[in-house]
Amino acid sequence: MSVFGAYGTTILALLLFFVIFYKLIRIVPEQQAWVVEQFGKFRRILGPGFHLVIPVIQKVAYKQVLKEQVTDVPPQHCITGDNVQVAVDGILYLQVVDAEKASYGIDNYLFATAQLAQTTMRSEIGKIELDNSFSERDTINDAIVKAVDEASDPWGIKVNRYEIRDITPSETVMEAMESQVRAEREKRAEILASEGEREARINSSEGDREESINLSKGERQKRINEAEGRAAATTIVAGATAEGVSEIAEAISLSKGRQAMSLRIVEQFVTRLGEIFERADATVMPIEVARIKGAVDAILGDRGTGKGGDA
Repeated sequence: MSVFGAYGTTILALLLFFVIFYKLIRIVPEQQAWVVEQFGKFRRILGPGFHLVIPVIQKVAYKQVLKEQVTDVPPQHCITGDNVQVAVDGILYLQVVDAEKASYGIDNYLFATAQLAQTTMRSEIGKIELDNSFSERDTINDAIVKAVDEASDPWGIKVNRYEIRDITPSETVMEAMESQVRAEREKRAEILASEGEREARINSSEGDREESINLSKGERQKRINEAEGRAAATTIVAGATAEGVSEIAEAISLSKGRQAMSLRIVEQFVTRLGEIFERADATVMPIEVARIKGAVDAILGDRGTGKGGDA
C-alpha cells in the first residue's frame, strides 16, 4: 500500500511538473506579439520565438497579430455636395504597430477604425458633387486614410489604405442619370448628324465653286483664244490690204497708171449700175443719169452681141 502511494505521489508530481512546465513555456508565432501581465499590470511584450512565463504570477493577457488586416466598412447613406443621397461602402487595410497601445489604448480597434472611416467618408462625400464622386475616388481614399491614421495613432494602429468599393445612388437618382445619359447621347447623335450635313454642304458648295471657277476659266480662255484668232485674222487682212494698197500705189505711180485706175473705177461703176438697172422694173432718174443708162445699155448690148470691137 505504501508502494502504491509512493508511486501515485510520483505520478502526481510528474503531472504537476509537466503542467507547470507547459504553463511556463510560451512559443510565439511569427508576426504576432503577446502582451504579458504580472499581477494584472503590464509587464512586457513577447516577440516571435521561445519564452518563459511564470504561472500564476504572469499571464498572457493579449495576443496581437502584426500582419496587415482587412476590415469591411459597412454601407452607409451619404449626402453629396449637390444634395443627392448615395450609399457608400469600402474596405479598410490596417496594421498593428504597437501591441501595448493596441491592447490598452482601445477595446476593439477594428470596430473603432471602421466607425471612424465611416464618419470621415460621410464628410468627404459631402464635399463633392455626384458627377465627380467616381472620378474623385482616389482623393476621397487618401483623405480617409490620412484622417483615420491620425486618429488611430494613440491606438498603435497604422492605416495603410482605404478603398471605396461601391457608390450606389438611389433608384430615382439612377433613373434621372439614365435619362440624362440618354439625352446626352441623343444630343451627340444630333450634333454629329448636323456636323455631317454641314460638312456635306460645305463640300458640295466647294465643288460647285471649283466647277464655276473652272467653267469661268474655260470661258475666259475661249474668249481669249477667239479674240486672239480675230486679232490674227484682222492682222492678216490688214496686212493683205496694206500690200494691195501698196501695190496699187506703186501701179498709180507708173506712167499712165492714174488713167488706168480711173478707167477701172468707171468700168466697175458702170458694171454695178447696169446690174441695178437690170433688176429694176421701172426707174425714174434725172436726164444726166438717163444718158448714162443709155450709154450703159449700149455698152452691155455691144458686149452681148460681140460688137464691141467695131465700136
